[in-house]
Amino acid sequence: METCLILSLSILTMCSGAVRGDSIEPEGTQVTAAEGDNVTLRCNYKTSNTYAYYLYWYRHYPDRALQFIVYRGIRTARSTSNTADFAQKRFSSQTDDNSTALEIMALELADTAVYYCALRDAQEEHATGETYKNRLCHPRRF
Repeated sequence: METCLILSLSILTMCSGAVRGDSIEPEGTQVTAAEGDNVTLRCNYKTSNTYAYYLYWYRHYPDRALQFIVYRGIRTARSTSNTADFAQKRFSSQTDDNSTALEIMALELADTAVYYCALRDAQEEHATGETYKNRLCHPRRF
């Protein structure tokens, strides 16, 4: 008997402070797949930032804190990324100038959760030329 998994894709703003019309929205509201399948979650975003920004993925289980999965830098921060240890083998993230996608391979029952995508600006430290992350974020709940 096949087990169906439901990955929730609802929208919820978690941080305030949106500026310049930056936004991020999920494609779809729910993904249903069978155990062992691969699934891709996608968010489309807009930002007026021409320098650099970061795209994050998190998941949330009931009565637990958000769990970081992966982030990837875009534009001048393109070489920056980090993936949580648990996600190294089965989770991957792709980004372009308009969207970010999270692929989960070989779905397990434990992957049933609410997934969040988030957009975060980066700024340049003028004294050193290094990029740093600021506190503005625009997460959306899947």
